[in-house]
Amino acid sequence: MRKSAGTLEARKASPLLVSLSAVFLGIIAGSIFIIFIGKNPFDGFEKILFGALSSRRRIGNTLGMSTQLILIGLSVAFAFKTGLFNIGASGQMLVGGITGSILAYYLPMDMPRVVYLPIIIIAAAAAGGFWGFISGLLKAKFNVHEVVSTIMLNWIAYWMVYDFIPRFIIDPTISVKSKPIPLEHTLRAEWLRNITGFSTLNYGFFIAIAMAVIVWFILKKTTLGFSLKSVGSNRFCAEYAGINVSGSIMVSMAIAGALSGLAGLTYYCGYSEIMEMGKMPNEGFDGIAVALLGNCSPLGVFFSAIFFGILKMGRGSLAATGIPTEIADTIIATVIYFTATNVLLSAFWNERFRQSFEKKEEAASAAMKANGDARSISELSRKEFESLSKAGRHLPKEGR
Repeated sequence: MRKSAGTLEARKASPLLVSLSAVFLGIIAGSIFIIFIGKNPFDGFEKILFGALSSRRRIGNTLGMSTQLILIGLSVAFAFKTGLFNIGASGQMLVGGITGSILAYYLPMDMPRVVYLPIIIIAAAAAGGFWGFISGLLKAKFNVHEVVSTIMLNWIAYWMVYDFIPRFIIDPTISVKSKPIPLEHTLRAEWLRNITGFSTLNYGFFIAIAMAVIVWFILKKTTLGFSLKSVGSNRFCAEYAGINVSGSIMVSMAIAGALSGLAGLTYYCGYSEIMEMGKMPNEGFDGIAVALLGNCSPLGVFFSAIFFGILKMGRGSLAATGIPTEIADTIIATVIYFTATNVLLSAFWNERFRQSFEKKEEAASAAMKANGDARSISELSRKEFESLSKAGRHLPKEGR
């Protein structure tokens, strides 16, 4: 069958379709695991949704859990878009969290919140941005791969927090964690607590939404975003075109680090109110999965983070059915696996769409032949093509 020219082409698999396919396959895999242990998968998923969405408080807690994932996902996605792999989000999150926590203890309690909140938000973003900038500088000036430098900086941040907690903010009653932050100096708000039944939802959720909009604007509407994406696509062509590649790398990692620093602030001064010694936040790595599933787009990252937040918050309810809570982690891991093989999923859907298009093309040709229409398929508009293919499908086979 000849291929048509012009605007009539087979549909291509969209990133949304590929992501939804990965989610579907992950859920199918999780269902199979649940069946293998002799349980009903429908009961399991019902409990996950019940644990995450069955009340105002649970919904608030799910959104609170998702807040960090949105910001970390944006951080990883922003670096991906510019050709960099920010695996140091955990360290940047710790740096932002310890900065916000120390300020929360030492800034005056009578400081108005309208002044206090911008201070800790800017400080946490600056701390995380500086931590990311270090990796960008090493990459730009000394060609140190960002994966190596960010992993090492993760552990530097880990031990720095290990030292700073007992030095500045130790809880005298429990020597492995910080003192609880007074409610007035967290990101929580009474009106949010009242609306959501005293959940962990806080101002960080609105910060995350604002950052998603800002990241979208930078990447889509600014020359900075164009420069960063150009470097990510082909740094040698970008350099030939006059773009400052070294500067772009440093700026990209600084912005990614700032987003992770804000994630640390929203977690340790919002979702939680303490920092624990000797604990590397898993959210820094979960954000990689969030970015992949969201196809590194701000909107995709937002909904991807909500999905993972539902799984993480709802898994505790699985115990009531006798299903191990690790099943939720298995589903997440399977979704990540299928998302990472998006080339295969794209190829699968593209082949399905090509076959469907060729059947429509054959039916349209039969309808045109029956009507004495001498035009070629490429001369048809999309509307004419759809109409003729529909008419052609109703013709008897011998008339095609």
